[in-house]
Amino acid sequence: MDRRKYLKTLVAGSAGAGLLLQGCKDDKQPQAPEVTKEFTIDRTKAELEYERKLLSEKFFDEHEMKTISVLADIIIPADEVSGSATDAKVPEFIEFIVKDMPRHQIPMRGGIKWLDLQMMRRHNADFASCTKEQQIAMVDEIAYPEKAKPEMLAGVAFFNLMRDLTATGFFTSEIGIKDLGYAGNRPNQWDGVPQDVLDQYGMKYDERTLEISVKHT
Repeated sequence: MDRRKYLKTLVAGSAGAGLLLQGCKDDKQPQAPEVTKEFTIDRTKAELEYERKLLSEKFFDEHEMKTISVLADIIIPADEVSGSATDAKVPEFIEFIVKDMPRHQIPMRGGIKWLDLQMMRRHNADFASCTKEQQIAMVDEIAYPEKAKPEMLAGVAFFNLMRDLTATGFFTSEIGIKDLGYAGNRPNQWDGVPQDVLDQYGMKYDERTLEISVKHT
């Protein structure tokens, strides 16, 4: 399923995450202090404290994170353009978001349990432990709301949320932004109003404006 182009239209919102690095020295030198890299320019002290608190907590267990990782890479696999959702650390993004937005906790946890129950009935194994073919077959039943059977509606709702969070996490990551080709705001050289427009209105720049605002060396 090639969803990358479609998912680019679903991007909305972003969340920052801190990165903890610790330097090490040999026994003959003093231990280097712990270095924490954070996005602090656009955050107040209260916002930083709140973010650190969320990063220190854990919501999903190991099995849930594994399931989220498998699903995320099914939604956005690696291709010739860029890496996969897990390469962009989408599972970590989702872990952060459900703590920042608790309304997603029950739908996500319940959805994973629903998915595992479906796979146990079919293949006697949880979703993450099934084969790739079995996983894709299950996803195909809940990825397209207009085609889904009525008994799959709970799975459809879960997968819609999972897809939205995956797209948001991926396309607000460094990998995803490069994938979009987004350049952002960049300095540019303005050469003034085109001469034909000035001529049309019988106007011209005075020498001072030309020297200060228009001409560039």
